[in-house]
Amino acid sequence: MIEAVAGRFEGAPRQLRRRWSDDFKARAVAEALEPGANVSAISRRLDIHPSQLFGWRRAVLNAQAGLTEPARREAAVTEASDTLIEVVIGEAIIRARADVSEAHLRRVIRAVRSA
Repeated sequence: MIEAVAGRFEGAPRQLRRRWSDDFKARAVAEALEPGANVSAISRRLDIHPSQLFGWRRAVLNAQAGLTEPARREAAVTEASDTLIEVVIGEAIIRARADVSEAHLRRVIRAVRSA
């Protein structure tokens, strides 16, 4: 007769699933979205599985794709990197360097909205 005993296998990890904060995920995805970024190298450095980071990145990209709905895309402002700012207004995308003057950026946004 075989008796089954519920319990932990010898050598099985004692730790439960790791939970990542939203801030950690956001920083990891921002780094993975930079041009020329190597997602596998980033995940190794952060000690997470590459598929985890690819999944987080895919979720962010899918959410950004949802910004194309008219009600939600009016003025989505994102900072793509340290040197580039993107402003999405309708079908128009305004890209400017981060050091652009606020007054100039306002003039460009007004011109795009009025067109």
